[in-house]
Amino acid sequence: MTDTVTSPAPGASQALAGIRVLDMTHVQSGPSATQLLAWLGADVVKLEAPSGDITRKQLRDVPDVDSLYFTMLNCNKRSITLNMKTERGKELFVELVKSADVMVENFGPGAVDRMGFTWDRLRELNPRLVYASIKGFGEGPYTHFKAYEVVAQAMGGSMSTTGFEDGPPLATGAQIGDSGTGVHVVAGILAALVQRQSTGRGQRVTVAMQHAVLNLCRVKLRDQQRLAHGPLDEYPNKEFGEEVPRSGNASGGGQPGWAVKCRPGGPNDWVYVIVQPPGWAPISALIGRPELADDPEWATPQARLSKLDKMFQLIEEWSSNLDKWEVLAQLNAHGIPCGPILSTQEIISDASLVDNNMIVTVDHPERGPFTTVGCPIKLSESPVKVETSPLLGEHNDEVFLRELGVDADEYAGLRESGVI
Repeated sequence: MTDTVTSPAPGASQALAGIRVLDMTHVQSGPSATQLLAWLGADVVKLEAPSGDITRKQLRDVPDVDSLYFTMLNCNKRSITLNMKTERGKELFVELVKSADVMVENFGPGAVDRMGFTWDRLRELNPRLVYASIKGFGEGPYTHFKAYEVVAQAMGGSMSTTGFEDGPPLATGAQIGDSGTGVHVVAGILAALVQRQSTGRGQRVTVAMQHAVLNLCRVKLRDQQRLAHGPLDEYPNKEFGEEVPRSGNASGGGQPGWAVKCRPGGPNDWVYVIVQPPGWAPISALIGRPELADDPEWATPQARLSKLDKMFQLIEEWSSNLDKWEVLAQLNAHGIPCGPILSTQEIISDASLVDNNMIVTVDHPERGPFTTVGCPIKLSESPVKVETSPLLGEHNDEVFLRELGVDADEYAGLRESGVI
């Protein structure tokens, strides 16, 4: 099945139409950001070394074609190749910078500077340029540490607060270090483009992966400060030290929540349940204990806080006799917040996600159809159609010959010598 889009209003165009992005990113954090910009209508030109983004060859499932790792992070872009270690390559890069509205990179600290393109040099070439960089860490003792997804989770507050109290720190399956940082970068770029409308000037945008993860972990910093005033009653933990503990599947919010087992007991046969005050009476009835609705030992949220483990055990004794879809139906009938744990297989075949263009199938010229995630940002006047990722250097002719005006004979020589 291919994705469908709603027809835009007459005369409408995509939100970022007319914005050109010079994409010097690789792996995940940067490409996730530039793919969002491409989905929103920007002309994203992915600048790769002649050898290509390393993820084209990583985790391949089909021999000798671009991996899903690459294709799922680089849709709707154009690809050009350029050897930045050559003098002519640097000259062509200058022309690309002059024609760009936005430049994005996620190299190690100082890498672009060492190529001869400091921020001062770049804004001299193009005063309207928005130059965005993704780094692992901010200025300080960690600046030159190598950062990866789980390293950012480790140092941003996520891992110390994820997992069960008696277990090791855990990484989350959500890529909050890479793709989470990418979303933050997009916010910074869009803000800079808006400000440019009034100032006429571009600016530097920098987001560190550690900082992005920390921003996503702010509720744990909230609870760190609350600890100074006593135990965190909504946590299931019996004892508290000087730091926020790992609290398993506790919601961490104002209303207690937990994942309860369902029939037949497979790895994803669970439903996550939130117990709000109005939901306690219907839950009591569903689990066959209606008397608990009026029992002073159970009737109020405060009374239940000291026995959250017992409360969810009672709910699980009921849920374990039903499959997760039956549990979902019965809880939703009473307006009780809940959600089944959906496996990746269930998600990739979920009809509602397909209907919402969040699971889409795209035709690739070499690997054939592949399934990917659609754009989560829905704009009524700027619909998104997910298009295939580019082949390596697919748009060299288009960009260098037609847009930059490189002479045809020189272009042939550049290809021969490996500059392009």
